[in-house]
Amino acid sequence: MATLEKALLGGGCFWCIEAVYNRVKGVERVISGYAGGFRPNPSYEQVCTGVSGHAEVIEVTFDTEIISYEEILEIFWAIHDPTTLNAQGADRGTQYRSVIYYYDEEQKAKAIASITEAQKNFEERIVTELSAAPEFFEGEAYHQNYYSEHPTQGYCYAVIAPKIKKFVTKFDNKVKK
Repeated sequence: MATLEKALLGGGCFWCIEAVYNRVKGVERVISGYAGGFRPNPSYEQVCTGVSGHAEVIEVTFDTEIISYEEILEIFWAIHDPTTLNAQGADRGTQYRSVIYYYDEEQKAKAIASITEAQKNFEERIVTELSAAPEFFEGEAYHQNYYSEHPTQGYCYAVIAPKIKKFVTKFDNKVKK
């Protein structure tokens, strides 16, 4: 019987990290959305303009008997640059911040240990925000499974596909077959 847990992560554009986590063995569901702002039920436009204060995030539901929270975080560090404040590549703004929202003290402790370990792989200081999980707002329907629906779209081809390739190359044993 599956033991399900959730992770709430932001690492730039939610299309990018959603596309990767949808390919992770043991991940049951990935939802793109918004968290960490001050307006209830923000729209994409409010998030993009920075007026809501939210980050683009994904809610990952995973089976802990197949993949651990620590492994979820190990993938997180490999698929984005946690040393750039409010930016990933050409995507700029607070909505693109690197963030780990934890659901309990155990996740918090594991995230702190993960940050310490990940820092060894970066010359620059990790600037990933670590905070208690705020309310999560599911993104609009057209954002869900965006890469799967639009793999030949320019952004998907130029930005998301290389992230997926990097994940598959580095974590072959964690890829859904």
